[in-house]
Amino acid sequence: MCSLHKIKLNNGINLITKINKKTPRIAFTLYFKINEQEKYSGLYSLLNRLFFQGSKKYSSSELANILEENAIECYSNLKADSLQFKIFCLNDDFELALDILSEIIENSTFEELEKEKIKLKGEIEARLDSPRSVAYDAFYRNLYKNHHYGNTMTKTLEDLDKIQKSDILDAYNNIINNSQKVMSVVGDFNNENILKTINDKFNYLNNQEVESKIEEISLNEEKIIKIEKEDVAQAQIILGYLCESYQSQDYAPILVMNTLLGACGLSSRLFLELRDKKGLAYVVRSTYEVYNKSANINVYIATHPNNIKTSIEGFLFEIDRIKKTDITEEELENTKNNILGKRNFYYETNILESSMYSGFEINDLGYDYEEKFIEKIKNVKIQDIKKVADKYFNDKFVLTVLAQKEYLSQVDEQNCKKS
Repeated sequence: MCSLHKIKLNNGINLITKINKKTPRIAFTLYFKINEQEKYSGLYSLLNRLFFQGSKKYSSSELANILEENAIECYSNLKADSLQFKIFCLNDDFELALDILSEIIENSTFEELEKEKIKLKGEIEARLDSPRSVAYDAFYRNLYKNHHYGNTMTKTLEDLDKIQKSDILDAYNNIINNSQKVMSVVGDFNNENILKTINDKFNYLNNQEVESKIEEISLNEEKIIKIEKEDVAQAQIILGYLCESYQSQDYAPILVMNTLLGACGLSSRLFLELRDKKGLAYVVRSTYEVYNKSANINVYIATHPNNIKTSIEGFLFEIDRIKKTDITEEELENTKNNILGKRNFYYETNILESSMYSGFEINDLGYDYEEKFIEKIKNVKIQDIKKVADKYFNDKFVLTVLAQKEYLSQVDEQNCKKS
């Protein structure tokens, strides 16, 4: 009998539970769905950081001490579509951990705003010392121009000084009080007891399934972004296309296609062609970046600036080869096995498993999506891959190239066109 269940709490929030008696550590996740574009880029990041900088009951140092003394991991993650809180602790400390998390969510004071703005600014500036970060920042800012998903680090630097405490409070009210929420707990516990405990600790929350105001986005033209940077040894090249997200029937074929192209390490086509055969780079890969309202597939290489034109042509050649030449059944099966083999990672710890169930549910896939996902991957056919390749690898793309000025002349519209 499966131990995975979904229970509706008194406040209307769905709680996913799974019994795992093999470990004495229990995991709890609480996800809040983000339904509105932030007023200023960086606003949600600051809100996320401020949750652990003091509440009515605890100062930031008191909070850090009590967590350390009890070996409680309590932290938050901010994603484009959700704010996530997570607990990982010994079974005996679970009630204390819930008390702490509840206090953080309900009673944070947000008094350290100016200090956190300075810290965030410093962290961003340090990250932008990396040429790859600068290139990806420009890539996403242009792919998702004037959109929630395009609120990059440079956009945050522009907006940071505009953010006031009233903006933080408005964002808090929007995300915490006016959003869909999902909880998940995995570990060794009694379902009846844990249901009562969680109901008691979070009775101030409510579940609001409001319609998202984050709009879907389209790309109607090609964009070629050239970034001059004189103090770099390698050119940074990113080529990307918009495509469909989790809910689409194209999701599984796109995932398999991306893995085949450049996301399965040493056996991927991009790696074999551009690194092994041509020796253009140590790192070359493709990424399928998925959000709720959009997704993109992008290919990346860091190479000597002399190789810019050759690298772009190599990208396009491999993309075209997926469309026009045969993918062998052996290659297809190896790619599927690569994807499915990695799924075991999510069962290595209770916190990963709890996060997986909350993620499925908050993204409207259903908490029990894992079995459906596996079947979707197994059912992908060669013609499905070719179909999505034709559909999404088109003449609407963003190409970002960062290099010294003298090398950027290699980049023009013609060498970005498919043969």
